[in-house]
Amino acid sequence: MNRSDFRFLHPLRVRWVEVDLQKIVFNGHYLMYLDTAMADYWRAIALPYQDTMHALGGDLYVVKSSLEYKASAEYDDLLHVGLRCARIGNSSLLFEAGIFRGQQLLVKGELVYVYADPHTKTAMPVPQALRDTMLGYEQGEPVTHLKLGSWDELKALASPLRTEVFVHEQGVPQEMEWDTRDAHCLHAVLCNRLGLPVATGRLLPAEDGRAKIGRMAVLRQMRGQAFGAQVLQGLMSAARDRGDRAVLLHAQCSAEKFYQRQGFVSQGDVYQEAGMDHVNMVKTL
Repeated sequence: MNRSDFRFLHPLRVRWVEVDLQKIVFNGHYLMYLDTAMADYWRAIALPYQDTMHALGGDLYVVKSSLEYKASAEYDDLLHVGLRCARIGNSSLLFEAGIFRGQQLLVKGELVYVYADPHTKTAMPVPQALRDTMLGYEQGEPVTHLKLGSWDELKALASPLRTEVFVHEQGVPQEMEWDTRDAHCLHAVLCNRLGLPVATGRLLPAEDGRAKIGRMAVLRQMRGQAFGAQVLQGLMSAARDRGDRAVLLHAQCSAEKFYQRQGFVSQGDVYQEAGMDHVNMVKTL
């Protein structure tokens, strides 16, 4: 088993509390490492766990976990936890795991889950959509697809996501979130392989050759996976195709570094919008 065997690798640094009297990681913590990595695996395949299980009508239960120890991790080691879905049966899923320090394999593991009815706890067949998503990811396939269209075409997908992020999470008043400009914008929604939206944004009509991108939102559980960047790139490509020379956006200051990584430059002073610090940013196309 090598690091290169895994498409998914979760970085993790050993904490002081995880070291035992022998000054090595206590053996039971390695199962916690696998469980921590599993949460990130769901992000990597663009499936928010609770929403996904609710949509599918089932849940996953661990029925077997095993570890084989090769060497010990120590305090402050930087580890990488590899996970791969190796096999999906009728109702079971087998995950193989490897915990690495550099290229050295420290621990091998296996986790077996059963997909079951959450009320009766009886096994059910793994839904085809979940099967296709996991096995497709392991084969290198994309886990998302970008939809571009009018408000009439994408409102049903974009509206709940914007409500969740801006109104419920950030406390933006409903009357400030919705405006008449939605009807005149090009909208982008990034969906996972179950068709559920994970990120969205909109491109306003250009003025003097400069377009404006706004309402950029990523589902909280899905952040850190470059899903927002996919939406942003799609909108910038659309602006470029229609002849716009630059794009402007009003960035929340908490997201300023994200936009800088995408090539945007900050302009002017920080100002308040919807009760939050914002800064204007621009990128030449």
